[in-house]
Amino acid sequence: MAKKVAVIGGGASGLAAIKCCLDEGLQPVCFEKGTDIGGLWNFKEEALPGFASVYRSTVINTSKEMMCYSDFPIPKEYPNFMPHSSIVKYFKMYANNFDLIKHIRFRHHVDHVKPREDFSETGQWDITYTDEEKNETTTEVFDAVMVCTGHHAYPHYPRDSFPGIDDFQGETTHSHDYKDFKGYENKRVIVIGIGNSGGDVSVELSRHTKQLFLSTRRGSWVANRVGSRGLPVDIWATRRWADALPLWFKERFAQRQLNQRFDHSVYGLKPKHPVFGQHPTVNDDLPNRIITGSIIVKPNIKRFTKTGVVFEDDTVEDDIDAVVFCTGYRFDFAYIDESVLKAEGNDVSLYKYVFPPKLNPPTLSVIGLIQPLGAIMPISEIMCRWATRVFKGTAKLPPQGAMFDNIRQKKIDISKRYYQSPRQTVQVDYITMMDDVAVEIGVKPDFKSLFFSDPGLAIQCYFGPCTPYQYRLMGPGAWKGAKEAIQTQMYRVKYPTKTRATPEDDDAGITGILKVLVVLVVILAFLWNLL
Repeated sequence: MAKKVAVIGGGASGLAAIKCCLDEGLQPVCFEKGTDIGGLWNFKEEALPGFASVYRSTVINTSKEMMCYSDFPIPKEYPNFMPHSSIVKYFKMYANNFDLIKHIRFRHHVDHVKPREDFSETGQWDITYTDEEKNETTTEVFDAVMVCTGHHAYPHYPRDSFPGIDDFQGETTHSHDYKDFKGYENKRVIVIGIGNSGGDVSVELSRHTKQLFLSTRRGSWVANRVGSRGLPVDIWATRRWADALPLWFKERFAQRQLNQRFDHSVYGLKPKHPVFGQHPTVNDDLPNRIITGSIIVKPNIKRFTKTGVVFEDDTVEDDIDAVVFCTGYRFDFAYIDESVLKAEGNDVSLYKYVFPPKLNPPTLSVIGLIQPLGAIMPISEIMCRWATRVFKGTAKLPPQGAMFDNIRQKKIDISKRYYQSPRQTVQVDYITMMDDVAVEIGVKPDFKSLFFSDPGLAIQCYFGPCTPYQYRLMGPGAWKGAKEAIQTQMYRVKYPTKTRATPEDDDAGITGILKVLVVLVVILAFLWNLL
């Protein structure tokens, strides 16, 4: 009989987990406590405890070609940066195409995950869950577990860090509970935190409030969704040749590019850390709202008064009506036995962010517990491809000591690059993370062999955007449509914006000889990198 795998969560990671189980001949059973798929991206009018939540105007900050599942491109007519409604439509297309829905038990809440008494011999788990529709609790045996619940369900709400807040007479809330601007019109509002949520909420509210103050402890580098020539910025930034450059060079280049858009010092946003020392904030409108005075950037709050706040620079703002905490989230695996998985200060020890190193046999995996500089969906998917092959026995983990060494080294690398914060414990780079898992299952592109078999494709993969399709070109799970998806990816990028006929581009200034020289230089650079 096929091994029975419990998939906890029916969001972006859970859907990939179900499909990968089916690809490997495993039997998935997905427990989703909500009424539909989509997880974080499934917008609800009211935020519910224990559920991830987005606001009405949420738009993803990674482009569609970089964030799609590796064997299922997002339709060409979809916008490059999709609102939550388009993302859920894509998930439903994916689920219907691969017939995933029948494997999901909706309104089923997992209460406890515990290794069985004979775990060392069987690797099996007792999973206790509640069917909320029938109000029945059951314990069922599974051969493996995939934890796909993400890390945006439990708000980090540091009220204790702000003296006087209990005496503050205004409204306080967390961005987890924020839905839209209604109720904040013509008010004086403070937003605490300058991550992506802080930027989005500040910009939206600033169009309706009397005054919006954005309070930040450290500041942040702010990137735009729109890059050079109007293409998505991650289409330019996520390329293998650029990833191979030294970090110091990338830091200097990125800082120069960001400051060319607007000087972060002049706008009160420049942090002490370098660009890649923190997850950057992606926001197209923030500098425009600051330059019009709709948003005023302030330092951290020293203390609250009954009607306002005192900032750390001793400036005072009174008559504050509301404060929105955009202070991130904490990890919580309360339903998993502590002997298996425990989060302390948002720190969880996992081999390549997937497997608990002490667990033998390795029949539990955590999917998507990362904060990538890039798209998360393809990383979750490749984690699922690896985990299901480990469960099946076609991929093996290294000895426990080697796994602990890998975990320690990653923590050292994080401490050297990022400032110390619970937010940075799961920070990864997209290409590095994808390749790190790909080597475990033999799907990392082999550029030496690819160059000799298909030099045009090799050059496109190395110098063009590192889209997820590259990890379907070879090895287990290879997809015959991967090459075509790579060759047509820029067509899908340009299609949704090119909605009227325009004069043809004038290429007369670039001679044929110059074009040939450029191609030769690219080929020589590529060969040099392989040596």
